[in-house]
Amino acid sequence: MLYFSRWKTISIWAVVLLGVLFTIPNMLTQSQLDSMPGWFPKRALTLGLDLQGGSHILLAVDRQDLVDERLQATRDDIRTMLRDAKIGYTGLTGTGKTIQVRITDPNELAAAKTALASLTQPVSTGVFGGSGVHELALEEPEPGVLRFTLTEEGIDHRVSNAVTQSIEVVGRRVNELGTTEPIIQRAGADRILVQVPGLQDPTRLKEILGKTAKLTFQMVDQSMPVQEAMQGRPPAGSTVMYSQDDPPVPYLIENRVIVSGENLVDAQATFDQRTSEAVVSFRFDGKGASRFGQATQQNVGRLFAIILDNQVISAPRINEPIIGGSGQISGNFTAQSANDLAVLLRAGALPADLTIVEERTVGPSLGADSIAAGKFASLIAGILVVGFMLIAYGTLGIIANIALAANVCLIIAILSLLGATLTMPGIAGIVLTVGMAVDSNVIIYERVREERQLGRSLVQSLDQGFARALATIVDANFTTFIAAIILFYLGSGPVRGFAVTLAIGIVTTVFTAFTLTRWLVAIWLRRFKPKELPRGVRFVPDNTNYPFMAWRRYAFTLSALGSIIAAVLFFSVEMNYGIDFRGGTSIEVQAKSGDASSAAVRARLSELNIGDVQVQEFGSANTLLIRVEGQKAGDNAEQSVVEKVRGELSNDYEFRRVESVGPTVSSELAWYGTLGVLASMLAMLVYIWFRFEWQFGLGAIIATVHDVTMMVGLYVVTGIEFNLTSIAAILTVVGYSINDTVVVYDRVRENLRKYKKMPIEDLLNMSMNQTLSRTILTGVTTLLALVALYLFGGEVIQSFTLAMIFGIVVGTYSSVFVAGPLLILFRLRPDSLETEGKDQPAVPAGVQPKKS
Repeated sequence: MLYFSRWKTISIWAVVLLGVLFTIPNMLTQSQLDSMPGWFPKRALTLGLDLQGGSHILLAVDRQDLVDERLQATRDDIRTMLRDAKIGYTGLTGTGKTIQVRITDPNELAAAKTALASLTQPVSTGVFGGSGVHELALEEPEPGVLRFTLTEEGIDHRVSNAVTQSIEVVGRRVNELGTTEPIIQRAGADRILVQVPGLQDPTRLKEILGKTAKLTFQMVDQSMPVQEAMQGRPPAGSTVMYSQDDPPVPYLIENRVIVSGENLVDAQATFDQRTSEAVVSFRFDGKGASRFGQATQQNVGRLFAIILDNQVISAPRINEPIIGGSGQISGNFTAQSANDLAVLLRAGALPADLTIVEERTVGPSLGADSIAAGKFASLIAGILVVGFMLIAYGTLGIIANIALAANVCLIIAILSLLGATLTMPGIAGIVLTVGMAVDSNVIIYERVREERQLGRSLVQSLDQGFARALATIVDANFTTFIAAIILFYLGSGPVRGFAVTLAIGIVTTVFTAFTLTRWLVAIWLRRFKPKELPRGVRFVPDNTNYPFMAWRRYAFTLSALGSIIAAVLFFSVEMNYGIDFRGGTSIEVQAKSGDASSAAVRARLSELNIGDVQVQEFGSANTLLIRVEGQKAGDNAEQSVVEKVRGELSNDYEFRRVESVGPTVSSELAWYGTLGVLASMLAMLVYIWFRFEWQFGLGAIIATVHDVTMMVGLYVVTGIEFNLTSIAAILTVVGYSINDTVVVYDRVRENLRKYKKMPIEDLLNMSMNQTLSRTILTGVTTLLALVALYLFGGEVIQSFTLAMIFGIVVGTYSSVFVAGPLLILFRLRPDSLETEGKDQPAVPAGVQPKKS
């Protein structure tokens, strides 16, 4: 085990050095990276918006908008086709997803079906036209009546195409704003995720994304006064539309479109040379120029309207034909609004309305504070963990710290290569990985000490320590890896980021524990030829003999009482659910001068008619956290709340963080978060059952459920906000707890095979004592990292780390006092597992089995 060939040595260090090489860009400034040679990696780790600031916006395509458009287009197609075929019809109406028409002459019914046959033809969806979907289905509910119904597959096809087109349009709009490295991608069947790091003005981004930007040039109908049309019925083929002025001005507009925005080839914000007003200059393509020139020639002296998203921007008079294919749009623009309109026109119109269903915006100042606090807290945590390992293991602690540093470098390098985004839950994944990496080295070193106590030589002890620890470490890490994979597929947002980081960390942990650590130990043996293991501080005495199983009734009573209280509180006291799960808006503001007044802000916001408003101090006297209940009017209403609050407070307060989640997304997040936790626990149960016995699997899951229940109780009692990051905290504790339990169970399994005649209670006591040092050392190192994050990581992650600290303590307790005694309750016996040998080994020192 401690011999390494040259190619193995080269391979190990090649991987480590590559990890260091790809980690270095994260430590350099952009100017330093630019000065590096071309072969040097320059891709740095992307920080999440919760750490660096920026906007996260989730857009949903309005499915009903597409249905309405398709119905209108189908109605127009039926009218045109029947007229071209000279077939009489009546009662052309559309409701819901159906359009119905009655053919006047029954003898023309067959001809009508033939004329309309193209409507029911499949639409090609494959690259080579090999497959297709039927958008419309034809029925004849009664003689002479044809009913066309939009199919679900047809609507899905339209939605999918709309999402694809919208991604292109949104991408062009965001890039026009000059932002750096935006992320624009599909999120599910009908949604688009937009993430813009470091954005200074999220309001402008939302305005740019929220407009469909359907531009049309239409004639103003001057056949009757617009006021008369508003009071009665407007002429056929005309519609009353309003301008963007305040108050809006009504216009009677002909429905016929002269030219649309599809014919634009360029649009730029400029200034009118005569009036010095901001205007938008545009230029048509050849087809658009021809149609526009012809229309202006025929309508000299009339008004024509420039319409954007059914609002009249301006309605100038045609004084002379405009045949050059270019012109100007004026409409009381500011320089920025003119530029924004030019951006929209250049990017093109969206195929359907986009609704903002989720918004998470972190101001640059808060992002900078989070980064600074995170760096300092990580430094303190690293110093504490490194110092603790040195004190506990001496020279072997140095080796463990080198392996730990290499492990963290590999995690950051892989995340950088994958283009992954590091968020707060991702940091939790790294913290858990650090705990598991330290745990792997502790398991190995404690095994080595045990082998040395049995009288083996130092080399044999080291060799056997690594060999015997292998199965334990693989089982513990693979169990957590299964959970990470399931969470990646079922989770969303922060939960998925946690899963990615955790999965990568597990792989790098196993690699460093059984390659780099072994290689360093082998070199230490060869170079220094030590005669004994390095002396370290023993935090747990050797050969302890605590009667853990004698205390099991007290432990069971305590655990049952705590779980029952937590469950009762959960069902009787409303948990402080965050907006992730109940919808609504959460806004963090900071006074621009002096202290913030929660009472004054509450009074000002109560006049806005936005429902229940909670305002509380947050972190410091000049910072407030505002929570507004979810609106009942749908996803768009949440955005209205944000704009109302911003308009009321923006003069006196800086908006540091805005989170808005609509009812659609909040219900999905709650469902998938719960499903992810349950599915991961089920998968861990199956694996442990397969690798051990059913008693072990059931015991591990009950112990883990106990930990989750206690975590939920903590959130209920303390009133800490329960949100998506809370799910990540619970998942961290689940991963740690199951890892801890599997290590203990692995020793139980090994002792069952060795001491097949020993009473189960004594065998469990012996196993708990043998793993006690490892349990305490791993718990202490993980808690050191978490306490540093809690004390120095900033207010954003304080509640997050507090929950994890509590969970790690509970998880450590349950591994000993819940998971172990459950094996007695499930009547586990030594003969339930296959023995490895015929001879019964001697009972180790410090263990006094009962006389049977």
